[in-house]
Amino acid sequence: MDIMPAVQDACVSGQWLTAIILSLCCFLPSCLPAGQTVDYLTDEIVTSRQGDTALLRCYLLDGISKGAWLNRSSIIFAGNDKWSVDPRVSIVSSVGDKHEYSLQIQKVDVSDDGQYTCSIQSERSPRPKLLKLIVKVPPKIYDISSDVTVNEGSNVSLICTASGKPEPTISWRHITPLAKKYDNGEYLNITGITRDQAGEYECSALNDIASPDTKTVKVTVNFPPSIHEMKSHGVGLGRTALLRCEAAAVPSPIFEWYKGEKRVTKGQGIDIKNLSSRSVLTVTNMTEDRYGNYTCVATNKLGTDNASVPLIPIIEPTTTNAVSSPAPNTAPYGSTGSAHILLACRYLVLALSSFISVY
Repeated sequence: MDIMPAVQDACVSGQWLTAIILSLCCFLPSCLPAGQTVDYLTDEIVTSRQGDTALLRCYLLDGISKGAWLNRSSIIFAGNDKWSVDPRVSIVSSVGDKHEYSLQIQKVDVSDDGQYTCSIQSERSPRPKLLKLIVKVPPKIYDISSDVTVNEGSNVSLICTASGKPEPTISWRHITPLAKKYDNGEYLNITGITRDQAGEYECSALNDIASPDTKTVKVTVNFPPSIHEMKSHGVGLGRTALLRCEAAAVPSPIFEWYKGEKRVTKGQGIDIKNLSSRSVLTVTNMTEDRYGNYTCVATNKLGTDNASVPLIPIIEPTTTNAVSSPAPNTAPYGSTGSAHILLACRYLVLALSSFISVY
């Protein structure tokens, strides 16, 4: 006697499940004859970001109706019986609401994107609720050009590709104080690149899901040396002289110094210090034979540039014992004779002033 109710329940459950499957079959592409499709009338669109938890809401009509969830041609849940082997999916309901029969998908991915059906089986056999899940994906740059080195005047082409949903917009900018921007697109083409266009270029991929993804590529532009500064300071005998030569070049230049036609090397009071863009020639304990014209030569694989500067003597200031003018007079670029002439002129002016005041 106790067996009959169980058999009856099983039969009812089996009939319900059969009815559910038959009612859902109308919405499954696999149940349709070849070449036929169904135009789904979506009741609701659910948007979720990749990696988030998506909630597809559905409600039972009364306390005795039962529901089922499908994704495309697969049954996910029939009632509370889980048919899917995916551990991310579950049935959830609000606290105190026994009618809610919502489908939760954790860590959604693009493979979860698509149509879902919530079918409610009751005496009235309502139309199943159709929901469309749209999984949006933040932008991600997956390929960008490697750092590149070119000669000045060459053409440069950079590429940057990214994925995302919706498809991201790609833009380029030159990372400089001016931050020049270029037209949007995967490719950045620069015709006849100049040395001012060297540096880092930033690719940015942006859609409406998250902050842009950015990556940079470095462009090095080689160019021949150009000496833009040459300095020297006159110096007296026995003093130390400094000559400085600065040049712009990529790659960094090699510096050489010449006095006249003879190359200047270290030693015997001469020192040369070369940095990436500068060379300093130091001459200690100046002697007469070291005055003259000095030439700086800057060289790299693309060319050579040179500039000359004179190293001239300076006559040290002299001191006079005149009673009326105990302070010394100096003649920076003259001779001792010139200093005496200047002093004599000063005395002459004083004498004339006295003469005029008398008369």
